[in-house]
Amino acid sequence: MSIKVRYFASLKEQLGRDEDNLEAVREYTVSQVWTEVNPGQAMPDNVLIAVNMAYVDQAAVVKDGDEVAFFPPVTGGER
Repeated sequence: MSIKVRYFASLKEQLGRDEDNLEAVREYTVSQVWTEVNPGQAMPDNVLIAVNMAYVDQAAVVKDGDEVAFFPPVTGGER
């Protein structure tokens, strides 16, 4: 089993990489995926998560062949 994990924007900079591949031996939740590929590092608050390009929460189940993407919170626009 293999799960592709991708990081974007400031998360990519903070972690020093843009992706990981998790050789999974079971099903994981998104939260468990983060813990497996980033041991000892808490998932940032308000992170946005997508599995196969659909937004999900941390309890979503991830399966073999899935892609999990983590995005920092987005702000912007003019005042």
